[in-house]
Amino acid sequence: MGEPVRRGVELAVRDVGAVRGRSVDLGDPLDSMCSPDGGAAGAREIVADPQILGVIGTSCSAAAVAASPVISAAGYVMIAPSTTSPLLTSDLAGNPNPHHHPGYFRVANNDLYQARAVADFAYNQLGLRRIATLHDGDPYTTALAAAFGDAFRAAGGEVPVATAITKGQTDMTSVLAEFAAAGSDGIFFPLFRPEGSPFAAQARAFDGLEGVTLISGAALLVSEFLAEPQSEGIYFAGPEADYGGNVNAVTGKSAETVIAAYQAEYGQHPTTPYWALAYDATTFLLDAIDAVAVEEGGRLYIDRAALRARIGAVGIEGLIGTISCDAFGDCGTGRQNIYHHTDSSVTDVERLPVVYRFAP
Repeated sequence: MGEPVRRGVELAVRDVGAVRGRSVDLGDPLDSMCSPDGGAAGAREIVADPQILGVIGTSCSAAAVAASPVISAAGYVMIAPSTTSPLLTSDLAGNPNPHHHPGYFRVANNDLYQARAVADFAYNQLGLRRIATLHDGDPYTTALAAAFGDAFRAAGGEVPVATAITKGQTDMTSVLAEFAAAGSDGIFFPLFRPEGSPFAAQARAFDGLEGVTLISGAALLVSEFLAEPQSEGIYFAGPEADYGGNVNAVTGKSAETVIAAYQAEYGQHPTTPYWALAYDATTFLLDAIDAVAVEEGGRLYIDRAALRARIGAVGIEGLIGTISCDAFGDCGTGRQNIYHHTDSSVTDVERLPVVYRFAP
């Protein structure tokens, strides 16, 4: 997801133009490698530079868990376009979760919304009653699988097996046998592509899992996986991708206009819906910088505490809709789509059939 997110940032900076007469320097992107070690290392590099005003990132919750405390302690702000683990913010009932730190914000939705959406769809629309869950130990996959299990049981369903694989695992025989023995009629596997792709392929061919419904999350809702034959028939939960005529109030650009610019600039369609969240996160940050900046003697001063307070207090209208933050940094709309992918020649997410829409 990193490349389309970066492109969304670049387009937003171009569309905003100057801030208080100054150009915006993106600097060099830092690759967290979707890992705690990478997130911590990147954060330390960022806070060592006093000229940096804010951070767009990280792309993965695993990196955010380690980056967020470093960014927070230094007084910086970070606005995430695609980190969704509930661990980073709250339980949506007024209680902070273990890895919440002031200064961390996200326009991506808390995965508790996705868990509710998948549970309601699976139980009430598909009629599934026994769904096994699978994660890879990552803060994103672990928290989402657990939240789904809670939501599905609350709806009246059963989770006969809740198990894990390891990062890098490609032989799924043991967990598939466990799922088949449990008599599951569905499997929820919110994995990333390195593990999700072989899992989907092997699940399709495994004795005893014929007819089992496969449901995944947004980490696999990318064009590269949608092009693989084993992706056909899978239901995906993820952010809205059909932004249509929504307009970002900071730039005045509609989603349709920005998508056209994306295609013209990069020669391809966005490969994940998170490009739009990155665009909105960037305009959100730049709008707040403009609001709190003070000019004195030809210099521009931005107070870090004022910037953090502004982001937490004042939202914007974005391509994804209304962005407004709660006390724990959740600023997303909460809306989720369930997509049904039936044709691997269709790899643009906004062209996938939407079979269920969730709004909190």
